[in-house]
Amino acid sequence: MMHWLNSSGEGRPKYFYGWVIVVVMAITGAVSMGMGSLNFGLFIKPMGDELGIGRAAFGWAQTARMGASSATSPLIGWLIDRYGSRVMLPVAALATGAALIGLAYVTSAWHLVVLFIVMGLVGMSGPGALVTTVPVLKWFVRNRGKAVAFVGLGIPVGALLFIPLTQVLINGIGWRGSWIVLAIIGICVIVPLGAIFIRRQPEDLGMLPDGGESEGPNDDSSSARSAVEEVSWTVREAVRTTTLWRLVIVFSMVQMATGTVALHRIAAFMDRGMDPTLISFATAFDAVAAGASTFMFGMLVRWVPSRFLGAVGFSMLAGASVLTIYATNLPIMFISMAIFGIGIGGMMFLNNFIWADYFGRGSVGGIRGLANPINLVIGGIGAPAAGYVHEWYGSYDPAWWVGVGLMGGAALLIVLTRAPRKG
Repeated sequence: MMHWLNSSGEGRPKYFYGWVIVVVMAITGAVSMGMGSLNFGLFIKPMGDELGIGRAAFGWAQTARMGASSATSPLIGWLIDRYGSRVMLPVAALATGAALIGLAYVTSAWHLVVLFIVMGLVGMSGPGALVTTVPVLKWFVRNRGKAVAFVGLGIPVGALLFIPLTQVLINGIGWRGSWIVLAIIGICVIVPLGAIFIRRQPEDLGMLPDGGESEGPNDDSSSARSAVEEVSWTVREAVRTTTLWRLVIVFSMVQMATGTVALHRIAAFMDRGMDPTLISFATAFDAVAAGASTFMFGMLVRWVPSRFLGAVGFSMLAGASVLTIYATNLPIMFISMAIFGIGIGGMMFLNNFIWADYFGRGSVGGIRGLANPINLVIGGIGAPAAGYVHEWYGSYDPAWWVGVGLMGGAALLIVLTRAPRKG
């Protein structure tokens, strides 16, 4: 973190506060792995068996969270651009934690759906979590890929901690007690970190993106040049480009496709007689692979255009989904999880990086807040649709093959989607 010099040129090392934001968001990402996101699949079978809830209901819960996020994304994106996440992140953690505690007392499917709506409204966990992703984009231009890469390391750390812990808790104290314990951990970690350390953007502290202090209009530092050279689009300008709508289509296709597989594969593996504890380890390994690929893509993006990296990630998702269909033993299951994780890492990196890369950081919250509702509503169709397919046909395979096709189509479309140009 000690990587920029003070503007007086005396060579006294100082840290750039943007890396504090990166650390906080990495920790938040790690803890969110245990707050109804990646670990949710571990609850499907025990909750469903005890409550008599079908698989489609869990898919609808996932969709409800995405739908709620879509409704609030424009407002949340605007608020982040204007005020930052210092208040919003603790509020989101408290609301999500309260919803997790509520999950310990559900008795029917509609309770589950309502509580996931609450989690979606605050926009912290799950896909399109603006409150945890946009702040990092505000602090970096030249080192944006590196910053996103380091934030991504929170995912494998959180997975290694919270996915096995979730299964241990379910085995030891049951699924109801597990939700309560996970909620308490999330609140106690995220709320103080957000309230104490989060700041909106470097200019609020007299800094510039990537590090440095502004000396005024004649400042010729590398940070100043980066800030000036980046072209920022307003929301009004962005919506007039075909690039924005291509990105919306790409991420909608991929989120719908991953929704058919990501949530239901854990229960499907259990249905095939695989040990739940080993499945939890494989799920954690999935997240480790996701974090590693996010980090790798973040390091590569200076040399390889982000659209090509995204296409690689989407192709990996398609290949992993095919393996999931044929995973009837533990080795194939582990391999499918690992490759799926690599693909998810590519998708997450692209979604967190490309909006600011293509449209600048000035209104990135508002632009993502506009695109997110469409991505989330369309993407939310995947999980319940796969649940219904399972109930009708006794197998997820038809839905998963559709997902494979969508992932392949998205890989082709993102390669053809170049950055827009003004004027």
